[in-house]
Amino acid sequence: MYVRHLALTDFRSWPAVDVPLQPGVNVLVGRNGTGKTNLMEALGYLATLGSHRVATDAPLVRSGCTRSILRAAVVSGDRELLLEMEIARDRRNTARINRAPLTRPRDLLGVLRTVLFAPEDLALVRGDPTERRRFLDEVLMMRAPRLAGVKADYDRVLKQRNALLKTAGAARRTGDLSTLDAWDEHLVAAGAELIHARLALVAQLRPPVTAAYADVAGADQVVDLVYRSTVPLGPDPASAAGTIAVPDRAALAEAMLAELGRMRSKELERGICLVGPHRDDLELLLGTDPAKGYASHGESWSFALALRLASFSLLRSDGVDPVLILDDVFAELDAGRRGRLAELVAGAEQVLITAAVGADVPGALGGVRLAIGDGTVGPG
Repeated sequence: MYVRHLALTDFRSWPAVDVPLQPGVNVLVGRNGTGKTNLMEALGYLATLGSHRVATDAPLVRSGCTRSILRAAVVSGDRELLLEMEIARDRRNTARINRAPLTRPRDLLGVLRTVLFAPEDLALVRGDPTERRRFLDEVLMMRAPRLAGVKADYDRVLKQRNALLKTAGAARRTGDLSTLDAWDEHLVAAGAELIHARLALVAQLRPPVTAAYADVAGADQVVDLVYRSTVPLGPDPASAAGTIAVPDRAALAEAMLAELGRMRSKELERGICLVGPHRDDLELLLGTDPAKGYASHGESWSFALALRLASFSLLRSDGVDPVLILDDVFAELDAGRRGRLAELVAGAEQVLITAAVGADVPGALGGVRLAIGDGTVGPG
């Protein structure tokens, strides 16, 4: 898979831009502030329906404008698809494939697959659990787009249940909590499926994360991933053989429902839902210690890179190379890590690299170079 062409209108700093791209390595060089990252952000948005830099869509629309339009010509195998997304300030976003409107923007998920690594990814190691949950869910939804519907259902029920918990004082005094019981059932139906999918993904990611960390760091340090859930999963699912036994959905649903019952008094006191995938975490281990708080700066970078490279390997195993995006990454790495990363990514079907200084990109990565100036894109 590769992107042949990207066109933006009123997206971030770009009033309008057309970017021709090629299979293989594409290096976009320009000083900081010229909009390189905005181009990569747009591609990431078309793949995930979200930005890696901000939590809402509003900052993506150029100041003074009412909407942004993103278009990308994506080649996969022997077919080319035109993906379009309109991000609107005051109404719902809309999406098209080959000019045909989609019922929902999320129907775009899975058409373009990207793996984007950026300086913000240090938060995967050092940030709060929200970053790591988002990482898992983005990979899941690219591989199985239907899970976007499961996640949307879960978020909707969670919002309704939290609202009920906040106003449940009177119901608690009268003992009438039947409405809450009904919402528990809905929450469990979507929540157990989401936890099951995340557990299966973590089991698949563990081997490639270990291999990628060794490749990037050039060290034999043992790293691991452990899914920490608010739903009791029984004994530590990681066996001595290094495999993970994933509980089935029915067992997870039963355990989640029981835990909601056990925590009900606390939830009513606090007015929020304390059980479910929205409160889970992916723990990153460096040896036996949590990487968060123990890893050095270099180890943190290596771990974040390993997570992205492992997700690339997993998506590639589905039969189609995702587009690999390295946004201003080489400037953050020492010479050894630069060289090892260059070797690892050189064989991807398409690699998009941004850099403020062209010399930061190892010479082994040839390919096409584009110069990004103030509002312009041209040959580098």
